[in-house]
Amino acid sequence: MVSTAARPASRPLNAWLCLGVPAIAAITLLLLELTSLDMDLAKRFYDPIAGEFIGRHSYFLEDILHDRAKQVVIAFSMFAILGFVSSFFMERLKPLKRELGCLVLSLALATSFVTPVKAVTAVQCPWSLEQFGGHETYSELLSPRPHTDKPGRCWPGGHAATGFTLFALFFVLRDRRPRLARKAFVFAFALGSVFSISRMMQGAHFFSHNVWTAIFCWLICLGVYYYILYRPDAKAELVTKAEPVST
Repeated sequence: MVSTAARPASRPLNAWLCLGVPAIAAITLLLLELTSLDMDLAKRFYDPIAGEFIGRHSYFLEDILHDRAKQVVIAFSMFAILGFVSSFFMERLKPLKRELGCLVLSLALATSFVTPVKAVTAVQCPWSLEQFGGHETYSELLSPRPHTDKPGRCWPGGHAATGFTLFALFFVLRDRRPRLARKAFVFAFALGSVFSISRMMQGAHFFSHNVWTAIFCWLICLGVYYYILYRPDAKAELVTKAEPVST
């Protein structure tokens, strides 16, 4: 449980871990557009004899890891909203008002950006492509989209964002409970990765779609934390040397 004591000063942010690693990951993804990695990985999950992805009709992947898991995260978000609203009235929660506000805003932004970006990018899902029994033509992320009556809605990954949005917990806990914050980071990364792989097995997303989603969710949660909670000591400066997962 997060302490209700006065909010401590924030440890300096590590610019390399917070911004450098995501930037390198983004550049790497752009370079991977020149390769067939996405398509090669997708083929690992495609059964050409059955003519469909191995997880396309899996009850566990669709009903449990997709529908039920999403409902759990939505329920968590609703409790976060309830906690934030309650912090205006309940004395016990008032010291946590900024943390709860940061959590709610991070969860909202890290999930709501997905749908409009999907509409703008119009990237096709693997299961819609000719290579995997569909009728659509594959195109790289930065390439023009082939003409179609059914524009894609698969970049970035919506279900991956459901898991990676919990990076918000890491930042909310960072100043008060750093050890618990690190565990929250591992949990969010693991959950987002499991959701990502499950959707790849169903043919809903390419590998790069999910990695881009992780980058966006991290940067959104970082930005919200920086503007709402980050409060370094007066003499603290933004450090650039690496520290052991001390972001």
